[in-house]
Amino acid sequence: MTQTSDNVTWLTQEAYDQLKTELEYLSGPARTEISKKIEAAREEGDLRENGGYHAAKEEQGKQELRVRQLTQLLQHAKVGEAPADTGVVAPGMVVTIAFDGDPDDTVTFLLASREYASSDVETYSPQSPLGSAVLNKKVGQNAEYELPNGRKASVKILEAKPYQG
Repeated sequence: MTQTSDNVTWLTQEAYDQLKTELEYLSGPARTEISKKIEAAREEGDLRENGGYHAAKEEQGKQELRVRQLTQLLQHAKVGEAPADTGVVAPGMVVTIAFDGDPDDTVTFLLASREYASSDVETYSPQSPLGSAVLNKKVGQNAEYELPNGRKASVKILEAKPYQG
């Protein structure tokens, strides 16, 4: 999955299908389950001191938030191929960088939004300080970004390849 500046999220067909399945579950069977939990807890009496009721309502709120997130994501999604292998860093690519130009101090990560996080490689958002610094840079170029402590860090882009997840 890759995110572009015009709020379109590019998804592989597999990622789209997976997110659509999650949305269908949360919108159907999961809603029914949480409604039953809330009703059962409500029947226990005083709602002010009913931990089960409050926990179920909190779970319902989180579930409904995820439904809204998925609905919006899928409404703006475009199903397509991974970015071209041009040597330019783009969302959907696995990027290897060296810190301060030190070829022994490297990190490899997938540049993508969190919905596409992979278990086999760490994922950085294109909106993160490091992600936005390397975005649209070519292999061999340097990029600078601000650390949480306010200091600047410099990295050299060693490799940028389309993710083959």
